Amino acid sequence: MKTYIFSSIFLMLTLFSTANLQAQQMDNDKNNYVVLTKKVPQLQPIILTAEALKTEEGDAYGDFQVIICGQGIGDITNAEKMGDFIKRAEKAGVQLVACGFSLDKFKVNKTRVPKEMKIVENGILYNFQLQKKGYRSLSL
Repeated sequence: MKTYIFSSIFLMLTLFSTANLQAQQMDNDKNNYVVLTKKVPQLQPIILTAEALKTEEGDAYGDFQVIICGQGIGDITNAEKMGDFIKRAEKAGVQLVACGFSLDKFKVNKTRVPKEMKIVENGILYNFQLQKKGYRSLSL
């Protein structure tokens, strides 16, 4: 099952990486990625993908951000669920981002968000802003 999920994400990233959208400011020296997810357990295959891309791309590997939005956002305050993900994300150069709009909507205490995570006001808007900068994007 893990292999299937990892392969699917990797295939999607590969397919979307060839799309050249107009009005983007591409940094051709580095490959930057953003993934929007609604479920904390999806961090497992996403981080596996980031690790594989970092190894494969070497110096061409740039920034990799994962934005967590939606009803499952409360799971990020669970240290037991997030501990390993945070360590692996840091090692792989992955920035974990929490959607402030989702935190507010689902009444999640922002002070309980792990300090290693960045909080943005609107995760969907932030995703679009990164896409404008040339990030390759995937939503799960």
